[in-house]
Amino acid sequence: MTPRAPDPHAALRSADLSSREFMRLIEAFGLTGAWRWDFVSGRQVWSSGLYRLAGLPEGEPASYERLLGLVHPADRDVLEDAAQIVQAGILGSHTVRLIRPDGTARTVVSRGEVFFSPEGRPLAATGVLLDVTDRERLADLHRLEQQRRSSLAQQAQVFIHTEPTLPPTEYGPDFLALVGLRREEVRADWLGPIVPEERPRWRDELPRLAAGGRPFSITPTLRLADGAAAPFRMTMVPLRDDALRDAPADPICWTVVVTPLETEADMVPERPSPRAEPAIKGCHLRAARGLLDWTLNDLARESGVSLSTVRRLEEESEGAASRSRPHVLAALRKAGIVFTLVEGGTVAVARAEG
Repeated sequence: MTPRAPDPHAALRSADLSSREFMRLIEAFGLTGAWRWDFVSGRQVWSSGLYRLAGLPEGEPASYERLLGLVHPADRDVLEDAAQIVQAGILGSHTVRLIRPDGTARTVVSRGEVFFSPEGRPLAATGVLLDVTDRERLADLHRLEQQRRSSLAQQAQVFIHTEPTLPPTEYGPDFLALVGLRREEVRADWLGPIVPEERPRWRDELPRLAAGGRPFSITPTLRLADGAAAPFRMTMVPLRDDALRDAPADPICWTVVVTPLETEADMVPERPSPRAEPAIKGCHLRAARGLLDWTLNDLARESGVSLSTVRRLEEESEGAASRSRPHVLAALRKAGIVFTLVEGGTVAVARAEG
């Protein structure tokens, strides 16, 4: 008897994309789960991944109402109720927050489909939940960072951005508005924001300093959009790959911080009087932290104040009478920050020369 040749498609059938094994592999990442509801028999089934995502034991009975009960109360109104699914066959796509029994929250995208009989009667529904918590957190952090930078620019004329290489050309919109130039103009001539008489100096000086691969500062006078000119400090800090910390490596990018450079003619001596201290607001604390390139954690550590207190001080929810405020100001001053009252009671924030 001639032996039967092996079926070349057998391995493919065993790895069918619709198989439970494939579903198990996907759900092993802990980021997705699925459910099915048969309207005729009333039977509801959850996948193992959905139980894990919801933070429930697999022995718990599956039900759409139970799933709705895990959704944050503020998000429930956007989801279809059981009657809308069973009777009208409505099941859309939504992004909601799940509150697990242990109190932890996850942001999930929910997508579903309803299956109908030839007569148009809803017969069953299936749904998939995908955990997008980390994606949403990154988006929130990005929004907060953009707000922080915009606040620094508008309230303290502090501009922070990242450059792939030097000389700098990739300024943000707030800085471009300050100097009255378009992005294309700066990319064509990086010296455009600087007054003409200083351009030869910085054309030679900046590349020489950048070649050292270490943090450095230059102090050009910038042409402003209103026709005036003002001195600024541009601090360039290289960023390298941590994996190559012990080996020489070129920076993968540069962080550029642009801050006003006050002159003696513009400033009056700092006043430690009771009227001066309350003038320092949360925006000035954020500006000072930006000059030092400190995180909230850094400021909390250096001042011996809790992270939540530092955050409240910067958000102005602690008030000028806060007992922790002097410790935060002392830490900033110790690091070289100078708060100066100028004409009109405005507080100028600068970093003293080290």
